[in-house]
Amino acid sequence: MDKLNILPEIKALYNDMAMWRHHLHAHPETAFNEYNTTDYIEQRLLEFGVDKIYKNFAPTGLVATITGNKSGPWVGLRADIDALDMLEQTNHSYCSTIPGKMHGCGHDGHTAMLLGAASYLAKHRDFAGTVALIFQPAEENEGGGRVMVENGLFEQLPIASVYGMHNWPNMPLGQFSIKSGPLMAAYDIFQITLTGKGSHGAAPHLGHDTIVATGQLITALQSIVSRNIDPLDSAVVSITQVHSGDTWNVLPQEAILCGTVRTFKENVQDKIEQRIKTIALGIGEALNVDINVEYQRRYPATVNHEKETDIAVKVAQSIVGKENVITNPAPQMGSEDFAFMLQKQVGAYIWLGAGEGANLHHPAYNFNDDLLIYGATYWIELVNHVLGK
Repeated sequence: MDKLNILPEIKALYNDMAMWRHHLHAHPETAFNEYNTTDYIEQRLLEFGVDKIYKNFAPTGLVATITGNKSGPWVGLRADIDALDMLEQTNHSYCSTIPGKMHGCGHDGHTAMLLGAASYLAKHRDFAGTVALIFQPAEENEGGGRVMVENGLFEQLPIASVYGMHNWPNMPLGQFSIKSGPLMAAYDIFQITLTGKGSHGAAPHLGHDTIVATGQLITALQSIVSRNIDPLDSAVVSITQVHSGDTWNVLPQEAILCGTVRTFKENVQDKIEQRIKTIALGIGEALNVDINVEYQRRYPATVNHEKETDIAVKVAQSIVGKENVITNPAPQMGSEDFAFMLQKQVGAYIWLGAGEGANLHHPAYNFNDDLLIYGATYWIELVNHVLGK
């Protein structure tokens, strides 16, 4: 990139950030069990000389503050810290030492980038206000962002705006991408339990077949998006689990079907939930099978605020040039619990291109260390822009 503008001190900090990242990668911890991760982050922050550390917003994770030389507003910078329940399939020297757990989404890199920014900001306090460094646990499935908000993050700390960032594989290295409005989808889950009457496989007329009902239900649920949702609205209904039966010659009494729903609009979300329940109960009545539907709305859509998005765009452009900042990307159907913070306070969430490599949540995924200097510089320049240098 011809216009790359990386802070020299951040370039010099690259090896340290990579070392922090590799340590975290080798010792992954999953949702609300990130005790050693939190301790490691706290040790680094104390070395840097942050002003205060708060550990009361979630069972794990923390918030640290750095106050500038002049008074002013507060800005929040958030990094997620948790790993995934996955078996790593790489041969890196720092690969996971905990079987069945790995940093398969790059949260180790997000943490290292924010630590790099914290190291710099603690030394260079020529800004007017306070930076809240939010190291958030349990982004994967368990809603650590929601927990921190519910425990008073924005009531106890006067954070006026909050920003998030995520690496994005197979987008050009160092390219930023962001848009105002919905950027990532709401995340819902459902479990449908079918209870019939078991029988011998040779005498199906003596039972109420949950397998046939499950098959019809799977097919029928796929009609929701294609036949009930406006084609101009985005939605996904995916069946991800089917569990039933133990042997070849028995029609099982019970079957369980699970899946996920992704939407951007609440009215679409309402429609899909209602149709899942109506279709399931209708098939159950037709085939004489009892059906119970459990539907949970896990994460809302991630919706960026216009003013803060404009700020993020300007900051990113100052680092990599206007031509390397995409300002109207297609929204993605993946989800993000930073959405809870954006529901509570104004802010913006940005993607940072990681170059070619395995996608997020793939067992061969590995965070690209070249991103460390981009991400840390983005956080620092964002503080300088929002709080004034």
